[in-house]
Amino acid sequence: MASIFRPSISLDLRPKVTCTNLSTKERLEFHNKSLRKEKLNIGLRGVKANQAQGTSVVTEEKELNNKTGVHHVGLLCENLERSLEFYQNILGLEINEARPHDKLPYRGAWLWVGSEMIHLMELPNPDPLTGRPEHGGRDRHACIAIRDVSVLKEILDKAGIAYTMSKSGRPAIFTRDPDTNALEFTQV
Repeated sequence: MASIFRPSISLDLRPKVTCTNLSTKERLEFHNKSLRKEKLNIGLRGVKANQAQGTSVVTEEKELNNKTGVHHVGLLCENLERSLEFYQNILGLEINEARPHDKLPYRGAWLWVGSEMIHLMELPNPDPLTGRPEHGGRDRHACIAIRDVSVLKEILDKAGIAYTMSKSGRPAIFTRDPDTNALEFTQV
């Protein structure tokens, strides 16, 4: 699928060190290599003697290496095309064509954010669309690292999309997608 984003109002959300110059196939290879480096490490840690019964009990301790990062964040949407308009045309994200869009029992799309993804799922949303906190930092949200918050601020202003700045004073913007999913963009 060809990209339909307008570069004049899109934002580069890629982190400083990333694999974004790679093709979809190369990104998947990069991601899989990262996962292989951080495999689940299960080790036998010792033997405990149960003196009361005169038996030995082998204790196994499992250790997870949680250094691989977030693979994807799933977000519900009412209308996939409307959501893609926001995520592709406003934020400049690209679809990951290698993901199983047509193999799931609902419509959806996987969008690259650096080497991770957002999975849009066209499903009924159990959350209320009204009455949510104005500031997305006081609601469930996904946070995306960007290089320059001021560039996103200009893009959102130009598109007429509401946002709030971080209440702590750090360089971060909170906004909502067309389905009121809260998104934070923090400057790194």
